[in-house]
Amino acid sequence: MTTKTTYGIKTMLTFIIPSLIGLLLFMTPISYHDAITIPIAIVSKSMLSILGDSVTAIVTGVIVFSTAVSVLTKLFKPKLITEHSFLNSLFNVTPVWLLVRLLGATFVTLTFLKIGPEAITSGGTGALILNDLLPSLFSVFILAGMLMPLLMNFGLLEFVGTLLTKIMRPVFNLPGRSAVDCMTSWLGDGSVAILMTSKQYEGRLYTQREAAVVGTTFSAVSITFSLVVISQVKLEHMFVPFYLTVCFAGIMAAIIVPKLPPLSWKKDLYIDGTAPKPDDEVIPKGHGVFSWGLEQALAKASQANGFKQTLNDGVKNAVDMVFGVIPVIMGIGTIALIIAEYTPVFQYLGMPFIPLLELLQIPEAVSASQTVVVGFADMFIPSILAGSIESDMTRFVIAALSVTQLIYLSEVGALLLGSKIPVNIAELFLIFILRTLVTLPIIAGLAHLIF
Repeated sequence: MTTKTTYGIKTMLTFIIPSLIGLLLFMTPISYHDAITIPIAIVSKSMLSILGDSVTAIVTGVIVFSTAVSVLTKLFKPKLITEHSFLNSLFNVTPVWLLVRLLGATFVTLTFLKIGPEAITSGGTGALILNDLLPSLFSVFILAGMLMPLLMNFGLLEFVGTLLTKIMRPVFNLPGRSAVDCMTSWLGDGSVAILMTSKQYEGRLYTQREAAVVGTTFSAVSITFSLVVISQVKLEHMFVPFYLTVCFAGIMAAIIVPKLPPLSWKKDLYIDGTAPKPDDEVIPKGHGVFSWGLEQALAKASQANGFKQTLNDGVKNAVDMVFGVIPVIMGIGTIALIIAEYTPVFQYLGMPFIPLLELLQIPEAVSASQTVVVGFADMFIPSILAGSIESDMTRFVIAALSVTQLIYLSEVGALLLGSKIPVNIAELFLIFILRTLVTLPIIAGLAHLIF
């Protein structure tokens, strides 16, 4: 029988107050300008409006600076960076990632100065990434990175994780704490959830398999962005059945896809190669689920090192994402959009789906097939291409599929590749195809019931 540790009121408040603030900022849905969102997203938008037009110049400067320091580190190996563990991990990158950063710096400079090939700088490629995507990610990374320790350092994940283990482990073979990532995505922002997943993986809270599964399966699209997608295909009056369809298809994909390669091949080892203890999630005798969750949370809160350490952790998170991930998104995202806009690659890749779409009795199957794989480049492209399709049902299916496919290189894919989560681009594409094959029949079946 496990003895219960007694914690004082100070430890209890250390757990409760930061955790409640974190819940309020990251997971409390509120109505703002006739849309459901979370406070962190509102603060992020406010920050963007304060920065105004200067934000693109700031982002350009960040990418160029990060790349320049990375090149100098590779060439001259300055002790100031190589002997500092955080700076070394940030700037002393592998040759492949250095190349990606160089591409990102080249693309962002040409796009910002509006010079060079239109394929790089046009509104459908480089300018889309620089002007529409990176400013919002920049503000989200700074705010979410700074405030992430409220969720991670004071016991909230331990408490929620213990309570939800009975659901998450049998259904998804994941720790209960992964439900927090999922809720953060659905209510707010998938990029925040990937940041959370990466940090938990680095902190030995997720194994390689768990981090890969959560990053590619539970970093779902927010309610707000789902509304943008359904509005793009002019079916906003059908948002409720659309979102229920997305949720159901997404849950089925979350159950099925992790049981298939490449996710099923991932090892249940932590980032340092050690294996989790078999009793990590066992509730000891003498404890209920709630009391053990509370004890785990208070044990974590008692280890919190005060405001200074929390601020330090937050600054590191923000710097890591801003200087490490934003250049990657500019590089990979622009390449993906150039391929989508200026080559028939995705059109050819969509051809094998024509027989499946016809079998599922989707009207205008040939036109719809061109949108199926292009979502790997950017989630918004399928709903843009669907504008020329007359059938409401087909546009509904395309919009729902683009949201449940989840992995798109202009944001989520680039974020995953730029993080420590153990997935590569080939694995991401295979997971994208598997999610498509799992969710398309489900969405089509529900669409036939709705229309």
